Amino acid sequence: MGRPGRDAPYPGMARRRIHVDNTWRCVVAWILLTAAGLLEVGWAIGLKYTEGFTRLVPSLLTGSAIVASMVLLGLAARELPIGTASGIWVGIGAVGATVLGIALFREPATAGRIFFLALLAVSLVGLKLTSGNVGH
Repeated sequence: MGRPGRDAPYPGMARRRIHVDNTWRCVVAWILLTAAGLLEVGWAIGLKYTEGFTRLVPSLLTGSAIVASMVLLGLAARELPIGTASGIWVGIGAVGATVLGIALFREPATAGRIFFLALLAVSLVGLKLTSGNVGH
């Protein structure tokens, strides 16, 4: 806390600012984690288009998405618990890749598969909701 009258307009302001800064950092971490998960979907689908990394452009795009996804996951993990971050990252990738596999590659869309995808999506929301601002 700063000197009264000079560094902080009123007592306690420094403490409130720290709370706002921590909340903002947590929000940014969740945004980064979501982007990392979406990039995981991209590289998972991209693997199909690389044809075993024999096609140059899809291979470069897929490799770039892998690196970007890992970097964003690492940045998010600075603020979020690694178990939560990793679980959400993998879950977004799994749900997204499965949905796109059904849409793009005509993979089976059975009732059981849809049920368990929905269950996984609910689990991701539950993990987020129960994580709170751990460490913040």
